[in-house]
Amino acid sequence: MKLRPISGTITALITPFRNQQVDYADLKKLIELQIKGGVNGFVPVGTTGESPTLDHDEHLQVIEATIEYARGRVPVIAGTGSNSTAEAVDLTRLAHDAGADAMLLVAPYYNKPSQEGLYRHFATLAETTDRPIILYSIPGRCGIEIGIPVIERLRAKYPHVRYIKEAGGSVDRVDQLKQALGKDITVLSGDDSLTLPFMSVGAEGVISVASHLFPKQVSQMVNFALANDYAKAGKIHRKLYPIFKALFVEPNPVPVKTALARAGIIGTAEVRPPLCEMTDANRAVLEQALVNLGK
Repeated sequence: MKLRPISGTITALITPFRNQQVDYADLKKLIELQIKGGVNGFVPVGTTGESPTLDHDEHLQVIEATIEYARGRVPVIAGTGSNSTAEAVDLTRLAHDAGADAMLLVAPYYNKPSQEGLYRHFATLAETTDRPIILYSIPGRCGIEIGIPVIERLRAKYPHVRYIKEAGGSVDRVDQLKQALGKDITVLSGDDSLTLPFMSVGAEGVISVASHLFPKQVSQMVNFALANDYAKAGKIHRKLYPIFKALFVEPNPVPVKTALARAGIIGTAEVRPPLCEMTDANRAVLEQALVNLGK
């Protein structure tokens, strides 16, 4: 498989449901709209894709469908992380065999391993595939941060561990990653509202939720930043900032699914329990942000 660089705007795909079953027609429609909008890749079955409530068969089927629908036009980065190393190994092997271009591996959540445990977890997974690995550090959900010394050890032994999705909310952290690893690490923002600040200190793109609704605008913002045109990137950032925040007034992906259904892009805003529909008050906040952007 020819490995392609992973940077720019990568959509963290929702998993559309209809009557609580995966709606593959809506998934295909969404992927086409995203590619037409200029995105540079997809992450199926991450947190935005409701991976915790998909069974293993569904998980693999959504990865396979995304690969099929993308038709090689952009990379597909499979979410294969777990707080069980054995489960993550199984998912990673299955995604590798299905033809995923890369893997997104979240830090183990809830059981909170030590930094040595984190290293061994990711090292085991790095032995499972030779495809690019994107580490995913999101301490707000996992309760732990992937320490920079762990990343340095992994990077030294496994050349394909060369990306990180950084969702710790800290520009300093991105700066520290780049200071420590330089060109040996590609940082991708895990938070739409921090994409531009992160890119100003060396990040090279975003794994985005907002790009579901505004693929062209988010892609333009990121491309301007990659070209060091922060004046133009900043204008788009400031315009989209209210929707960046409104999409997280309730747990992701509830607001983005609500907005996509409102726009007629997907048939329903269904999520699987324990997630549930938005409150009326928060729906009003979301709708006002969309109206202000002409949606």
